[in-house]
Amino acid sequence: MLAVFRSTPSQGPLSRAYAACELLARTHYENFPVASWLLPGPMRPHVAALYAFARVADDIADEGAAPAADRQRDLAAWLHRLHVAVEPGPSVPTDDVADVTDSNELILAATAASIRTLDLPLRLFDDLVSAFGQDTMTNRYASWADVLDYCRRSANPVGRLVLRIAGYRDGSLDASSDALCSALQLTNFWQDFGRDWRAGRLYVPCEARTDAGADEADLARGAISDAWGRALDRCVAVTRELFGEGRGVCDGVRGRLRAELRFTWLGGMRILERVQRDRLSLFEHRPTLGAPDLPVLLWRAARWKRARL
Repeated sequence: MLAVFRSTPSQGPLSRAYAACELLARTHYENFPVASWLLPGPMRPHVAALYAFARVADDIADEGAAPAADRQRDLAAWLHRLHVAVEPGPSVPTDDVADVTDSNELILAATAASIRTLDLPLRLFDDLVSAFGQDTMTNRYASWADVLDYCRRSANPVGRLVLRIAGYRDGSLDASSDALCSALQLTNFWQDFGRDWRAGRLYVPCEARTDAGADEADLARGAISDAWGRALDRCVAVTRELFGEGRGVCDGVRGRLRAELRFTWLGGMRILERVQRDRLSLFEHRPTLGAPDLPVLLWRAARWKRARL
C-alpha cells in the first residue's frame, strides 16, 4: 500500500532543509534520474534528502588526496551526526532550521526528518556509508561475490529506501529492486572503465580477468586487448542477467514511480548496449545517453512487456 505522507516537506519549518537537498540533486550530474519529475510529488523531497546525504558521503570518500584513514574518520563522523539527528531531540531542532546556514546541517535535518516520518531503516544508511568507506581502501576485487557485496551496500540500499519512501514493504519487490540497483551500479563501473583505471581502480573481478586471459599489463600500455574485450563481454552478460531479474520491480509498483523505474531500467540497458558495442575503446570513449536516445527509449517504453515477480 502506498504511504500517506503526514506532511509536505516543501511547506513546513523544514522547507529550507529539503530545498537544500533538492538543489544539490538538481546541480549534480548523474547517469540516472534523481528525484525527477516522473516521481510522485510527495516523494521527491524525501528522495532528494536521501541523495544529498549519500552525495556528501561520496564526496568525503573521494576527498582529494586526503589519507584513507582521514576520509574514513570523516565518513564515520558524518554517519554519527545522522544517528544523533535521528534520535529524539535532534541537534538541529525543526523550529531552528530557518536560522541554519550550513548546507550539511540542513541535509542532515532533512534526512533525519524523512527517516523519522517514514520509518526508514537506519541500517540502510549505515550500509551506504560502509560502501563509501570501502572505496577509500579497495581498488581491486577477487570475485563476483566481492563485487556484488559492494553493490549490496552501495546501490541496493537506495532502491529499498525509495520503495520505503513510496510505502512499499514487500520482499519480492526488494529482491527485484536489489537486482536492478546492482545492474545499474555495474553498468556505471563498465561505463567508467577508462576513468576508473586512470584513478587506480578496477572493478572487473580477478576471476573474470583470469577466465578471459586478460592482463593488467595491457591496460598499463593503454590498450584494451581482445582478451579484455572478452572479460568485458562477461561483465556485460552478468549485468544483463541482473537487469532481467530487476524488471519485476518496474511492474510491481504503481503510478508515476512505475514510469520512473521503467525509464531508469531502459536507460541503464541502453548504456549497457553502448558499453558492449564500444568495449575496445572505453579508454577514449565513455558511453552516455543524449537527446537522440529519447525516441528510442520512448518507443521501447511503449512496447514494454510486463515481467513476473
